Amino acid sequence: MSDAERAEVTIVGGGLVGASLALALASRQFDVSLIESTPFGAPSQPSFDERTTAISNGTRRVFEALGVWPLIARAATPIKRIHVSDRGRFGFARIEASEQGVQALGYVLPNRVIGAALWRLLQQAAVRVLAPARVTGVAVDTERRRLDVVAGDDTHVCDARLVVAADGARSLVRESAGVGATVWDYDQTAIVTNIATQRFHDYVAYERFTGDGPIALLPLSDGRCGVVWTLAPARAEEVLALDDDEFAAALFDAFGTRLGRFLKVGQRDAYPLALTRADEHVASRLAVVGNAAQGLHPIAGQGFNLGLRDAASLAEVLVDAQRAAREVFDPGAPEVLERYRQWRADDRRRIVAFTDGLVRAFSNPFGPVKLLRSLAMLTFDLSPGAKQALSRLSLGAAGRVPRLARGAPL
Repeated sequence: MSDAERAEVTIVGGGLVGASLALALASRQFDVSLIESTPFGAPSQPSFDERTTAISNGTRRVFEALGVWPLIARAATPIKRIHVSDRGRFGFARIEASEQGVQALGYVLPNRVIGAALWRLLQQAAVRVLAPARVTGVAVDTERRRLDVVAGDDTHVCDARLVVAADGARSLVRESAGVGATVWDYDQTAIVTNIATQRFHDYVAYERFTGDGPIALLPLSDGRCGVVWTLAPARAEEVLALDDDEFAAALFDAFGTRLGRFLKVGQRDAYPLALTRADEHVASRLAVVGNAAQGLHPIAGQGFNLGLRDAASLAEVLVDAQRAAREVFDPGAPEVLERYRQWRADDRRRIVAFTDGLVRAFSNPFGPVKLLRSLAMLTFDLSPGAKQALSRLSLGAAGRVPRLARGAPL
C-alpha cells in the first residue's frame, strides 16, 4: 500500500464486528482499510462457520441501519420466550416477548449467513480490503500508527491515523500496543452443534443448568435447534467421541423431555471457554473492539452483542468528532479515544459481571447455593420488574445506547 493509499482508519480483523465497523464508517465517507487474515468465505473464517449467534434487538437495529438486515432477515429465527431451569431443582424462570412489549426478545442466526451478507456489502462499499493478509509488525508515532502486512508473497506498509484492533481475543495488534489482557480459564469446553427435535421448538430459547454444565438450545429457522453444551474438558472429549446416536441420547438425558427425542445431530465442534478482558479499550492511536476487548462465556449469549456495541459506539464517537472538527479531523486524537474509552467502560463492566456471575453461581455444587439458585429463579419468575430489568440488560438497553442500536442514523 503506497503513501497515497494511507487511511484515516485501518481495521485489523474482518470478522462480524470488524466488518460491521468498516461498513458503518464507510457509510459516513470515512477513508477505511480492512485487513483480514483468512479469505472471506473460507471454512476456517469464524464468520462463515456453522455456529449460531443470538442477536439482541439492539443488534438487529444496527444491522438494519447498515443495510445488513434485509439480506439476513429470512434466516433469522425470533426468540419469543426464554426458559431457564436448573436440572433436579424446583426453580425455573421465563421471559416472554409479549410481556416486554416486543415482537421478539432477540433472533438466532447462523454465523455464515451474517458473514456472507457483510462481505457482500463490503464488496459494494468504499472500503479497501486486504485479505488474506496478516500483520507482522506495528510502529507508532505522534500522528499515525504503521502496520507491516504480509499478503501472499507481497509485503505492504499500511498506516492510519487510527488503527482498530478487531482481531480476536489473542489480538496481536492490541498486544503490540502494550495493552495486555486478563484471562480467566473456566476449565470448560463448549460443544457446538445443531439438532433436529421430535417437537417443534415454538421459538423458545432454553438454558438448562445441569451438574455437568449449562446447555443452551436456540431455535433455528428450519425447525432445528442450535446447541451449546458446556462440559468439563475431559467429559467433553468423551462426548465428542460418541457416535451421533449416542451423542443425541446423552444430550437428551442431560436436557430432558421438553422437546421430545433428539432425532439428528449436525457437525460437532468444540471450543475452550475463558473470560478475556483487555486492560484498556484504547492506546496511542488504537481502539480495541469485539473479542479483542473482551471474550465472554456463551452462557448468556452476550459476547457478540457487546462487541457490536463497541463498534457502534466507536463509529458514533468518530462521526461526532468529525462533525465537530473545525479544521483537520484526526480520528486517533487522544480526546476522541478517551470519549470512546469512557463510554465502553460501564457497559462492559455490567455485562462481564452479569455473565461471569451466572457462570460462577451455576457452577457451584454446594447444596445451599443450589437451593438459593432455585429460590432466586422462582422469585425472578414472579417479578415483572426484575424481568424488565434483565430484558433491558440483555437487549443492550442498559446505560447509554449507541444511535445505531436505537435505530437512528449515525
